[in-house]
Amino acid sequence: MIVNDTIVALATASGSGAIAVIRLSGKKAISIGSKFFRSVSGKSLSAQKSHTVHLGHIIDGPRVIDEVLITIFKNPQSYTGEDVIEISCHGSIYIQQEIIQLFLRNGCRMANAGEFTLRAFLNGKLDLSQAEAVADLISSDNEASHQIAMQQMRGGFSSEIAKLREELLNFASLIELELDFAEEDVEFADRDQFKELVERIGLVLRRLIDSFAVGNVLKNGIPVAIVGEPNVGKSTLLNALLNEERAIVSDIAGTTRDAIEDEIAIGGIGFRFIDTAGIRDTKDVVESIGIKKTFEKIEQAQVVIYLFNSEDFKVQCSEFKVELEKIKNKYPLKPLIVIANKIDKIDAEQIAEMQVEIPEILLLSAKNGLGIDELKSKLLNLINTGSLRNNETIVTNTRHYDALLKALEEIQKVKYGLESNLSGDLLAIDIRQALYHFGEITGQVTNDELLGNIFANFCIGK
Repeated sequence: MIVNDTIVALATASGSGAIAVIRLSGKKAISIGSKFFRSVSGKSLSAQKSHTVHLGHIIDGPRVIDEVLITIFKNPQSYTGEDVIEISCHGSIYIQQEIIQLFLRNGCRMANAGEFTLRAFLNGKLDLSQAEAVADLISSDNEASHQIAMQQMRGGFSSEIAKLREELLNFASLIELELDFAEEDVEFADRDQFKELVERIGLVLRRLIDSFAVGNVLKNGIPVAIVGEPNVGKSTLLNALLNEERAIVSDIAGTTRDAIEDEIAIGGIGFRFIDTAGIRDTKDVVESIGIKKTFEKIEQAQVVIYLFNSEDFKVQCSEFKVELEKIKNKYPLKPLIVIANKIDKIDAEQIAEMQVEIPEILLLSAKNGLGIDELKSKLLNLINTGSLRNNETIVTNTRHYDALLKALEEIQKVKYGLESNLSGDLLAIDIRQALYHFGEITGQVTNDELLGNIFANFCIGK
């Protein structure tokens, strides 16, 4: 892994804009930048202090490419831990490329995806879980995913894992020391204290593992399937929630033949709404495929909204109730919201009758926007975000989840060994494995393949 050369990349989004930022990092970043920067003050860039900003021009021989601001960050007080300069230029694509090409011709190499953050990790500025949180922060598109990424980037998750690892390591050292004095038959590690520690580590690991169920959906958006018979207003409801004409609306039954998805943030949490094909018996081959997909989407959803036409309730009450029971029995663990749509077309007596038959019913008119706010509130109430609000550690990364599962497995082996009075050498094997899996999370245990897989998912320039 080459880490001693100087790299360059565009740090802002590609395309034209008001300004663009070009980043250089490496031993020669400041000296290379100095060769092609003419300060308005006439001072050399190399002689300037760290964390200062300088106005001047990028020049290529006699040609002036652009008027720019250059910010200097000298090692080790920089993002990467190396010398870094950031050039704020005008956002023309032509100017961006001219400056980057100039540096590529004069001692720089184009940065790989995530290479600036990789260098920050290798130089001890971030641990691996914090580095991964950088990518999550960049891709966060709602308050919940942003809050989780910020908490992890500040080291909340890392510090919790590091503390457990340190305590386990202390006992592991005592166990290993006992092996050196095996003939004297002495115990340096208090077995009762060790049992308490192992029990506590197990509890923390289980809490972190359980948090993944919440963290994964918060990070990726909570999928909500909108289901019901044809022509009850599912597409109109989707459009009302999104506040745009996303789905085709028509009086013809079976208009929606494939699932339509879109995401919005409600109360800072991302919800991914899925408008599905109406459920009915049909001989239309294409519509039948759409109905099959509806049930697939219900399987994938965290929440199910069952919608029916309130105008048809009096005639079809028993059918609706049977359909609801089918969904409840088939998906007993999925929260179900029952909505009577088109209530603007019925009277108060009919509304009261529906509320008696189905007490949990939510009244709504998707066309007029009536009841949309109540639906949003109900969706928020269904989602368990207590841990998020209390700023507790929430696991969102599949790699971390897998390492935690493996660490818990090894801790359970250690616990069994203590209860069975196993010898120190056998206990030491399982303790080492648990420490290994803790190290995988924070990056104390890595290999080039792992780092390559992680940082390949970053954007270039970060």
